Formats: sequence, structure tokens, C-alpha cells
Amino acid sequence: MKNTLEWTNVILGGWLFLAPWIFGFTGNAGAAWSAWIIGGIVLVLAIWALYDKGVWEDWTNAVVAAIGFFTPWFAHYASNASASWNMWIVSLIIFVVALWAAYSPTTNKTAA
Repeated sequence: MKNTLEWTNVILGGWLFLAPWIFGFTGNAGAAWSAWIIGGIVLVLAIWALYDKGVWEDWTNAVVAAIGFFTPWFAHYASNASASWNMWIVSLIIFVVALWAAYSPTTNKTAA
């Protein structure tokens, strides 16, 4: 189950990273850079979590997602509906998935 949750955050982090091009808000520096930074961090940490099986990556992704949730106000792009709603929804999902992964048992796949 933990692997599925990590892959979910890989996909969500990748989505956030690509969102400025998908929704066409690359011209809004605050929105674009927020998506690239938050998405990139989530993506890297989720990939790392696939191989490490620790929980620090999940907790860090939860914190990054919480920060991401507030970036539309911090970076002054809350009036851009596509950018802000994308960040709010995806950050909330990343937050929930990261916490779920942090509390999921790790499976040991080593041969006996």
C-alpha cells in the first residue's frame, strides 16, 4: 500500500510541476514558480520515498503540501482561478496521501 501512496504523490508532484504549461499560467511568475517548486519537491521526495522506505519523506511532503496550499495568497495569485484552485486541490490531496503513507506499514521485500 505504501508504494501505491508514494506513486500517487509522484504523479501529483509531476502534475503540479507541469500545471503552469497545462493551464497556461507560465506568465504569472508567482503561480508558475510556486507550482514548479512545490511540485518539484514533492516529486523528488516521493521518488526518494519509493526507495528509502522511511517516513521522513512523507512528513516533509505533508509540510510542503501545507505550504503549497497557502502559496496562492503568499505569492499573490489567488485571483488566478486555474492556478490557485489547482494548487489548493492538489496540495490538499498530497497532504492527505503523505500522512496516509507516513502511517502505513512498510513492507520488506527482501528474500528469506
